[in-house]
Amino acid sequence: MAPPDQAQLPAGLTTRPLTRSDAHAVFVLMVAQEQEDIGQVAIEEADIVSDWARPSHDLGARSVGVWDGETLVAYAELMGADRADTAVLPSHRGRGIGTWLAGWLQDLGRSLGSSIVGMPVPQGSPGDRLLEELGFRVRWTSWVLTLPEGTTIAERDLPEGYVVRTAAPDERRAAHDVLEDAFLEWSERDREAFEDFEASLVGRPGFEPWNLRVALDADGAVVGVSLVLVSEDGTTGYVDRLAVRRDQRNRGIAQALLVDSFARAREHGATTSELSTDSRTGALGLYERVGMVAGTIWVNRAVDLS
Repeated sequence: MAPPDQAQLPAGLTTRPLTRSDAHAVFVLMVAQEQEDIGQVAIEEADIVSDWARPSHDLGARSVGVWDGETLVAYAELMGADRADTAVLPSHRGRGIGTWLAGWLQDLGRSLGSSIVGMPVPQGSPGDRLLEELGFRVRWTSWVLTLPEGTTIAERDLPEGYVVRTAAPDERRAAHDVLEDAFLEWSERDREAFEDFEASLVGRPGFEPWNLRVALDADGAVVGVSLVLVSEDGTTGYVDRLAVRRDQRNRGIAQALLVDSFARAREHGATTSELSTDSRTGALGLYERVGMVAGTIWVNRAVDLS
């Protein structure tokens, strides 16, 4: 899709769709924005590469980069029906670029038949304030929680005959089903294709089979899943996804998966562990009770396109 009238952008800036070779430039841009807004860096280049590995994601049709000479100073992309991501280099804020990107995303969403477009921003950040001014409402709130260094979660016994271990390759589809069934209980989106899940998993730089943990019942069926990653600097384990099949909940399986995930991350050099949860899940209290501490707060702001 062609971007809106480029006259709305400051003179001298150019735009073009992103390509996979732009992953590092997007990473550098997002690092600068996060350092300015939250005083730390959460994004990894592997996150971008993993997202862009999904077969369903048409990067060329669903992204735009804004360039000042050879420097990427802003970008936006729309993944799926409504999930947007944007960033503007702090040195280029206040020039109307963020407003232009918001308009570009809304035009793209309408052309694709989306009814809503939303994106995560740190609460109280310049991006949050801009989107509020542009009429974007808060859909949900997310918290990044940390298990402080040296903190342990008490072991939780599994039901008799159950085990937690690395997922075998032929168990990945069942693991994906458990994750999607659980997440779609509260998330309003289309079901993720297994091919997208697998491509983003094995296509993530540094992926190792042990990253995907499964809980199996006495019959060997996958009833719980945890995807645990280790940061590029090796210091932090991150539980990217965690789910238990509905009929298997309240039996200690989620906590057993957490204990296992944090332990495996520590075995691979991590000294702290993190995960995020949002207000749709009602799980914040659970994680706080096992010793995790809430830190950065994000909000997902969205605008209706009807």
